[in-house]
Amino acid sequence: MRVFLTGATGFIGSRIVPELLAAGHQVLGLTRSDAGARALAAAGAEAHRGDLEDLDSLRDGAARSDAVVHTAFDHDFSNFAANCEKDKRVIEALGGALAGSDRLLLITSGTGMGSAESGQPAKEDVFNTQHPNPRILSELAGTAMSAAGAKVSVVRLPQVHDTVKQGLITPLIALTRAKGVSAYIGEGRNRWPAAHVLDVARLYRLALEKQEAGVRYNAVAEEGIPMREIAEVIGAGLGMPTVSLSPDEAASHFGWLAMFAGADMLACSQRTRERLGWQPTGPGLIADLERMDYSQAAAAA
Repeated sequence: MRVFLTGATGFIGSRIVPELLAAGHQVLGLTRSDAGARALAAAGAEAHRGDLEDLDSLRDGAARSDAVVHTAFDHDFSNFAANCEKDKRVIEALGGALAGSDRLLLITSGTGMGSAESGQPAKEDVFNTQHPNPRILSELAGTAMSAAGAKVSVVRLPQVHDTVKQGLITPLIALTRAKGVSAYIGEGRNRWPAAHVLDVARLYRLALEKQEAGVRYNAVAEEGIPMREIAEVIGAGLGMPTVSLSPDEAASHFGWLAMFAGADMLACSQRTRERLGWQPTGPGLIADLERMDYSQAAAAA
């Protein structure tokens, strides 16, 4: 297949590129820069110039391809709600270009959208349309595009990691460095799910090749790591104390991260594994955090 891949030079997308090429697919990768175009060419992919604000460029990329994998997202969490609105518009543009065809649009969301109630793991067959996370707009847009005649499925992401990046934990590490303490809320029993980036890239390929419409996949290798354990390994890596905060102290300490820091985001992937034959093999989140070079992270911050 000729696959239009948004986010092709990003953390996950740059791993999807070789995964697709090795399986015999062609990749048309979205990039907004000359450096990105050179990186895609070096990897063996074709560059498509554009960005998330240029909806015409997105429609053109979709029109030129047999399928679309949409992983791009503006990760400026200080403008999270606005960026979720932007993702909604992007999905509408891509879905509109594919409507009426048999070409798959594989979009990206978060595992929390499958959480029906607190304390229960998020599941693939659940879509909580009342979820307070603004990222729900991505799946609502996907649902609307399905109704409009597009072939849409969803990959839901947990904390995707290697020894350089770890989803929301990356800004948490920067916050810890700034505050001088590694914090969790209460007893720190709330859990965050995770998966290694190479396992996630393989899941996107398998979902693409499965070519099923209306399916939600949870890219979850570890169902939930306690927040206290995450905070302790970050504290050890930075040489800083680990402390417990009360819920009342959370907002002032965590800032925009407070909405996630106390959340219990347990998620499972049983149906995903059965449907795709996906078996994650990469290192766990704690192992990657333990092997992380915190001095290099400081230099990059």
